[in-house]
Amino acid sequence: MTKGILGRKLGMTQVFGPNGTAIAVTVIEAGPCVVLQKKDQDNDGYEAIQIGFEDKKEHRANKPEKGHAAKANTAPKRFIREIRGVNLGEYEVGQELKVDIFAAGESVDVAGVTKGKGFQGAIKRHNQSRGPMSHGSRYHRGPGSLGAVDPARVFKGQSLPGQMGGDNVTIQNLEVIKVDADRNLILVKGSVPGPKNSVVLVSTAVKQK
Repeated sequence: MTKGILGRKLGMTQVFGPNGTAIAVTVIEAGPCVVLQKKDQDNDGYEAIQIGFEDKKEHRANKPEKGHAAKANTAPKRFIREIRGVNLGEYEVGQELKVDIFAAGESVDVAGVTKGKGFQGAIKRHNQSRGPMSHGSRYHRGPGSLGAVDPARVFKGQSLPGQMGGDNVTIQNLEVIKVDADRNLILVKGSVPGPKNSVVLVSTAVKQK
């Protein structure tokens, strides 16, 4: 069954394995999260739990948000996500979720929004190669051929300059190296999307190795 928790990416560091190898890890401050709602097949057409992370200032919450949070005996939350594929019997509205739902050695998927890099050219955005930089080239960092002349248009999906970053990305099958329940920290092997202090969703790996 799936389980998940919301958290903040604090940054990267390294820990040393039993054989002395350095392992690059991302530190995520996850939870505590509160179960705000249970969605079932009869009422909603699918099964899921809705979890909230980080209290919202009282004056920033509207009346429906306050009422929704009051049912779970908690304050309105800044970040709310749904997790499907859960065993609804294991959760109650108002229940608190902490990092100890995960253990070292488990595989998780981490989803977040990548760093925004603004308007970028085809070389940086699509990893294209540049042309010769010599004097007579007239082709240095352009996008290259846009296709045949005959269609008289540019086909969809053509690799062109444009907005780069700011995408929803999920990194799959990251190993949980350590869980520090006292400080609400979870250390996962490798890097995860987003800048420091961005919110990420850590959930059970969909494609278990």
